[in-house]
Amino acid sequence: MSLDTKTNSGRRGTIGTFRAFSNQNFRFLWPANFLLYVSRWMQMTLLAWFVLELTDSAWYVSLLGFFTFLPMLVLGMLGGLLADSVNRRALLVITQLVALALTITVMVLLFAGFMELWHAYAAVFITGATWALDMPARSSVIHDLLGGEGVTNGMSLDSVGMTGSTMVGPAFAGLLITLFDVKGGYVAMVAFQSVALVSLLFARIPTGYDSVFAPEKVVRNLLEGLSYARTQRVVLAIILITVVMNLMLFPIMQMVPVMARDVLNVGPGLMGVLQSASGFGSFFGSLFLASLTSFNRHGAVFLGGSVLGTLGLLIFSFSHWYGLSFVALLVMGTGVAGFAVMQMTLVMLVSRDEMRGRALGVVSLAIGVSPIGALFIGGLASAIGTANAVTVNAVTGLALLALIGLIMPSFWRGQSSTT
Repeated sequence: MSLDTKTNSGRRGTIGTFRAFSNQNFRFLWPANFLLYVSRWMQMTLLAWFVLELTDSAWYVSLLGFFTFLPMLVLGMLGGLLADSVNRRALLVITQLVALALTITVMVLLFAGFMELWHAYAAVFITGATWALDMPARSSVIHDLLGGEGVTNGMSLDSVGMTGSTMVGPAFAGLLITLFDVKGGYVAMVAFQSVALVSLLFARIPTGYDSVFAPEKVVRNLLEGLSYARTQRVVLAIILITVVMNLMLFPIMQMVPVMARDVLNVGPGLMGVLQSASGFGSFFGSLFLASLTSFNRHGAVFLGGSVLGTLGLLIFSFSHWYGLSFVALLVMGTGVAGFAVMQMTLVMLVSRDEMRGRALGVVSLAIGVSPIGALFIGGLASAIGTANAVTVNAVTGLALLALIGLIMPSFWRGQSSTT
């Protein structure tokens, strides 16, 4: 690396839950990530309500999830390769600039009255592309700043920000829809993304390894990443569980506005609060994980959190009472915290330095199956009803997670290596 930012400050500084903040550059990176996460969740909520009001169709709402995560399927491994091959700081700045320009464009379309259905799909697709290209780099930077001993705390705190955004973003978006319509939410998104960009520019971010991105080597490097993931049993287990979660659980969040309006009979304000419930659970779950000073059962938390999250989804599918639905999504979010924190942490702990970005890229590829899950839940909801479709997803997800746990018991029974 050309910048000596891999200091010991994240290890010898503040002791406790927030010890990663003893690293000055992490203090700038964290709010930049958090505000970007908030704006992305706001966009999902704002556009889901926009499409639902425009089309009155669960299928068209589910297509938002399809176009959001389609770039992850196509570009996820490329993002991992870029994290290993190009200037990481430049990559993060460029993707954040693109996201800001897109948000401004959509805001103008809304105020001018020119916003159409295809604009919503285009917006989430481009946002998904920036996410696919920069997510491995964002995770790798945390490892570079804090080192192997501090990465679990750093990733936990980043997950606190990410899950906190799922709490703040939807609720704030729902409030703004109630007060100012969807366009008011986009004004707030422009403000958040602008501040995030400034904070990112203040951070001294590692550039990455001294390798050169050569287009002719892309296919070879991507195949190397797949081969590496296949031979690493821990990474393989992470990929399988990630596929299940992104097929069966995460696409459901696009259906929450439909369930809120058609099953629970509430408006956009309470819809936003309901959509933030999983964020509350994830926030406190991530905070708890960040407070752990000595921890080596990452696999057990990863699989257990996935199971708990899917159980919460199953309860949500049966609920016709707003309070129970909120609690069910709260439980789901608590489980998702274990999944989200340990997903990238495990990859970074077991991967060699020169392969870390590519391993993260393979995980991004697994996340990219979400478009298939979005189409599945959308088609199923149109055929048998939204609530029944969510039930089918939850039961199927639990069965698949149980199967993975039985086939690969060493993954969740053993201790994680930090070497």
